[in-house]
Amino acid sequence: MFLPAVVEAKYQGDFRIHLTFNDNSAKIVDFRSWLKGPVFTPLKQANYFRRFFLDGGTVVWPNGADIAPETLYEAPAVLQGRPNKRMQRTRSAMARRRSPRR
Repeated sequence: MFLPAVVEAKYQGDFRIHLTFNDNSAKIVDFRSWLKGPVFTPLKQANYFRRFFLDGGTVVWPNGADIAPETLYEAPAVLQGRPNKRMQRTRSAMARRRSPRR
């Protein structure tokens, strides 16, 4: 069973971070959808959001907020601030090809 871990993270502007995982895959992830709840409130400030670092195989902030590496690995990639629709369509097409037809 593969357990993803973030091995590199680079700030990309707004609330996006370019992530590289331990299987050498990489993508830009928009973190805005996770900025809910009290622990994530400080991250809504751009200056604080940029203070992330890696610990335990994931992205962490000084107040202890983090996102599970499995969640980041499965998150949709963004392309110039928007979800990468082409990648999502490709994944959907591949899933349809793998499923048995009735």
